[in-house]
Amino acid sequence: MVKICCIGAGYVGGPTMAVIALKCPAIEVAVVDISKPRIDAWNSDQLPIYEPGLDEVVKECRGRNLFFSTDVEKHVAEADIIFVSVNTPTKTRGLGAGKAADLTYWESAARMIADVSKSDKIVVEKSTVPVKTAEAIEKILTHNSKGINYQILSNPEFLAEGTAMEDLFKPDRVLIGGRETPEGKKAVQALKAVYAHWVPEDRILTTNLWSAELSKLAANAFLAQRISSVNAISALCEATGANVSEVAYAVGKDSRIGPKFLNASVGFGGSCFQKDILNLVYICECNALPEVADYWKQVIKINDYQKSRFVNRVVSSMFNTVSGKKIAVLGFAFKKDTGDTRETPAIDVCHGLLGDKAHISIYDPQVTEDQIQRDLAMSKFDWDHPMHLQPTSPIAFKQVSVVWDAYEATKGAHGLCILTEWDEFKTLDYQKIFDNMQKPAFVFDGRNVVDAEKLREIGFIVYSIGKPLDAWLKDMPAVA
Repeated sequence: MVKICCIGAGYVGGPTMAVIALKCPAIEVAVVDISKPRIDAWNSDQLPIYEPGLDEVVKECRGRNLFFSTDVEKHVAEADIIFVSVNTPTKTRGLGAGKAADLTYWESAARMIADVSKSDKIVVEKSTVPVKTAEAIEKILTHNSKGINYQILSNPEFLAEGTAMEDLFKPDRVLIGGRETPEGKKAVQALKAVYAHWVPEDRILTTNLWSAELSKLAANAFLAQRISSVNAISALCEATGANVSEVAYAVGKDSRIGPKFLNASVGFGGSCFQKDILNLVYICECNALPEVADYWKQVIKINDYQKSRFVNRVVSSMFNTVSGKKIAVLGFAFKKDTGDTRETPAIDVCHGLLGDKAHISIYDPQVTEDQIQRDLAMSKFDWDHPMHLQPTSPIAFKQVSVVWDAYEATKGAHGLCILTEWDEFKTLDYQKIFDNMQKPAFVFDGRNVVDAEKLREIGFIVYSIGKPLDAWLKDMPAVA
């Protein structure tokens, strides 16, 4: 019986291992983590992450061939294949601060594997790691090997939150990178055999180690680049009276470009895009490729520009001040169908409004008040460190209230910002919202989810990203 152990019970490890357990009943899968609260949550009815379809899979396999445990060393020692999916945050100090990946957690995992292993292991990188990490890990393992053979594979994940289970059941591709030696090829085949239980052969790609590591960073950079491209065009649309939805539709009709990832918005978020691009930039700089580094930096610059442009638009429209005014924020997660707030544009937008002394009332169907206050209090890259290393008691922002209903959030507000494209925001009773708001009542739609014309008929002044501007907004130009 093959035994698999996954170190790290997060957004990647949990769902991936649950699906392997479901599809490979003959394999025993253990997910281990040093965080007891996290493992307790995986063993309870209230899983620590929200992902459509995950509950059913975990409940079906848990206790049969899927186990969640804090006994890290025991499961690592017994496993044939070890997946490592620990945090790889961006460094906040020292060499490469603000760009390079911090491999502290990765390295300690590798040293622990070397300490407790008594049999040959295949070690699989599942975290997003910079190119050549595998080489570093290999060195740590081989220098501490005590006669045990290790094979390192890179098997990056390409999951999108909100559709992670679907992505696991029917992946576009599974990428496995390994050494081009006989032992390396054998290890690649062993991992390939696991995925072959449910993934068609032609979708399992095998490459060398570096190609697999770089493919993950490049894929995320290309996706983020599309969002920044359409967001850059959205600014031009507002200036000229074009409609970004029409432009994006026309562009996406070109089969070489395709329609996906062309929705203009307040900006991209999520745990990977910014981090992976910063990482790519750092690797380029380390390899003396400043022109390439500058090219990818621009993707992040446009994303930051889009967020500050949105805040400027809010403030300038409301007589150039939001001081003491209540602003409702609908949506805090970085996209719909997930409770994840990592790098969400809502954080920067809220900071911008708080900087102008606004009072903010936030509603998101999946994000807790504790999480929102923590996000607003944290410094830039803190979120990517394990919970027990994060600042414990965030300073609650007095000007921020978190409510459990969109109507409560908008009551008495001067303006309303939509920052996540939750489906429920399309069907709210905007007449009722209008009646309970201060006048003039403003809607700033950062995700283009509402029908601007209908809202204007009700009486709202509406700003939609990349759409022709209200006469009101033309009279109150945003200062760049």
